[in-house]
Parts: sequence; structure tokens; C-alpha cells
Amino acid sequence: MIQPMASAKPSAYRWVVFCLLAFGYLLVYFHRLCPAVVALDMQTDLQTSGALLGFLAAAYFYPYALMQLPSGLLSDSWGPRKTITVFFALAGAASIFLGMVDSLGLAILARILVGLGVAMLFVPTMKVMTHWFKPEEFARMTGILMAVGGLGAYTASRPLAWLSDILGWRGSFVVIGAVTLAVAVAIWFLVRNTPQDKGLPAVNPSAKGNTGKTETIGLAQGMKMVLSSGSFWILASWFFFSFCIFFSFGGLWGGPYLMHVYGLSKAEAGNILGMLALAMIVGSPFLSWLSDKVFRSRKKVIVLAAIITLGLTIPLAFFTDAMNRPALYLLCFLLGLFNSAVVVVAFTSAKELFPVEIAGTSVGLANLFPFLGGAVAPPIIGAILEAQEKTGIGYSAQAYSKAFLLYFLFALIALGFACFITETMEITSD
Repeated sequence: MIQPMASAKPSAYRWVVFCLLAFGYLLVYFHRLCPAVVALDMQTDLQTSGALLGFLAAAYFYPYALMQLPSGLLSDSWGPRKTITVFFALAGAASIFLGMVDSLGLAILARILVGLGVAMLFVPTMKVMTHWFKPEEFARMTGILMAVGGLGAYTASRPLAWLSDILGWRGSFVVIGAVTLAVAVAIWFLVRNTPQDKGLPAVNPSAKGNTGKTETIGLAQGMKMVLSSGSFWILASWFFFSFCIFFSFGGLWGGPYLMHVYGLSKAEAGNILGMLALAMIVGSPFLSWLSDKVFRSRKKVIVLAAIITLGLTIPLAFFTDAMNRPALYLLCFLLGLFNSAVVVVAFTSAKELFPVEIAGTSVGLANLFPFLGGAVAPPIIGAILEAQEKTGIGYSAQAYSKAFLLYFLFALIALGFACFITETMEITSD
């Protein structure tokens, strides 16, 4: 391997750049998971069925998934700063629009536009981080970024329940849309794509600008390398089936389940769903450390997470109404840890499967699959629930048990793929 040239001491300004982009990622997670807490309010207000409510929540995920590769292309052509600013402004305006619509069709359109807008932050942020941080810092900073995403997931639980009690679900989306617009403006004025754009020396001389070695592997060739790799498709399949569970439960049906089956208030359900976020906050850096320092393996951590996730789907599917309050808290915490926070290890694996020159392409393509899972699963769960007999307050425990059998199946398939994932840490340490 060619040794990199000596690099300048990184400027403290990189923390301004990182903190702004990380706050943007917090908002990405809020927009992603916010329907869970206010789902029943939206269902009543928009007068929709469970299946259509599932489509409303999933409407975020389709554009998010489809825009992962274009986000990399726009980062290369427009630059990350302009890409994030333009699309984040769109997301903010769409969130405000969502708070004002009076029909399901317009609400779905608004969610599509929100998903389209926030889709353009993660991959461009990865590109910015490669310029502002050293290679050996990348996994740690990615873990911190994911932890901040966990804070966003938390704001979509109890804080959103509190805010919606005061402003209603509509007012809440208007407020968060205004915040999203403000962050887009701040990114435009304060974030720079590289230290050189700020008049500072390069942190990674080998990564200066967008020229050099990154152009020796063209887009078409890079995509062909990724899409023709069996190792990539195994990892991508694990992503898909694993996140069918997390995004469906944490992003929509977890809230109604807790309120219908256990009779919890919106605030109480928000507290329990907040454990998903807490697990992401502490779990992302922890699992990165576990992979780097303890197991010295990406695959072992992913397989362990898949085994535990399978175990967590058993009470959801087979003991749906038999858990006490502490068990519900623990289940959501462990689900957030092993079904979501583990993504930081999986993205590192996706990056390490291929030459660094096409790391953006491989991460962008891998990032498509969890959101395809998030797009597919919620409407299916909603359709199964809608097909069952309802109780006076909503769907019954038996209905949720039948629907959550899919989670058990998804987890079983994900474990199967995890067992065949390529160990990338051995590759990179040779």
C-alpha cells in the first residue's frame, strides 16, 4: 500500500463543519421516524386505514433509497455543500407543507418530498468527512455521526409527543420544517467541502479536490465492480431484511402497537420508543469499538447482531401482549442497539469491500437497501393488520402477532445472509 504524505494538523474549524452536518443528520432521523408517535393522530385526522397509513410512512423511504446513488453523483458535480443545502431546503419546505395538507394524497406527496430532500445528506457528508478528517479517524467519526442520528430518533419519540400535545401533529411538522430550513441556510454559509475551500491546508493531501486517483475508476466501471460482486449483494440483502424490521417498527407501527395492545398514552409510548434512540446514541460508538478493538472483525459483530435481533422478534411475534413495562423498555433498547446501531459496522464493511477510489459508490449503493426495506415493510404490516378484526380501540394483540410474524421471518433471513458476509477487516489489514 502506498503510504500517504505527511498531512497538516487538522484545523479546529472541522468541528464547525462536522457539528452542522451532524445536526442535519439528527433532523434526517427525526423526519424518518416521526410518524410512529403521531401515527394515530394522523390516521384520525386524515381518515385513513392502516394500510394507507403504512404507505404514508413508507413514502419517505422510496425517494430516500432511490436517491442514494444520485447523491454521490451530485456531490461530485455540484459539491456536497450545494447538494445538501438545496435538498435540505426542499425537505424543510415539504415538512411545513405536510403540516398544512388536508388530504392523504397531499400528505403522501409531502412525505415523498421530505424523503427526497433529506436523502441528500448522508453520502455528501461522508465525502466531506474524508477531506476534513484523517483516514484513521473515519470509523470513529462515522460512529459519532450515527450516535447523533440516535438523538434525532429520540426527538421523534417523547419530545415529539410533548410538542404534538401542545401544537398538534400539524404544528409540530411546521416547526421542524422551519428548523430544517434554518439548518440548510447555516450549512450554506458555514460548511465548506474541503479545508482548502476555507483557505486551510489539506488534512489528507492524497484526497485534495476531486481530481487524481478518484478519476482513474470511472462511475460506470465503479458501479460494475460493486454490482458484480457477490459479497456486495450478500451484505445488501442483510441490510434489506434487517431494516425491514427497524424502520417498520421504530418508524411507524411501534407506537400504535404500544398504545393499542398495552393501552399506553402517546407520551408513555414515546418514552419506550425513545430507547431505540438511546441505544443508537451509545451503541454506534460502542459497536465500532467492539469491531475494531475486541472482535477485530466486521462479520462477527454483524452475525452477533443478527442472532440477537432474531431473538428480539420472538416476543413480538409470539408473546405480543405478554411483556411487562420493563421488558418493553429493554426490548426497544436492544432492538435499537443490534438492529440499528450495528449499521456503522456494516457501512464500514461496505467501504472496505472495494478500493478506496469507489468507496463513495459502494456506500451509496449499500445505503439504498435499508431504505428499500423501510419502504416495503410498513404497508405490508399495515395490510395484515387491516385484514384482522379490530377492537374498540384499534388493532388487537392477535392482529399484531400475525403481522409481527413477518419480523421473525425477516430476522431469520437476515441472519442467513449475515453468516455469508465477507470479512473485510482481514482484507484491509493484510
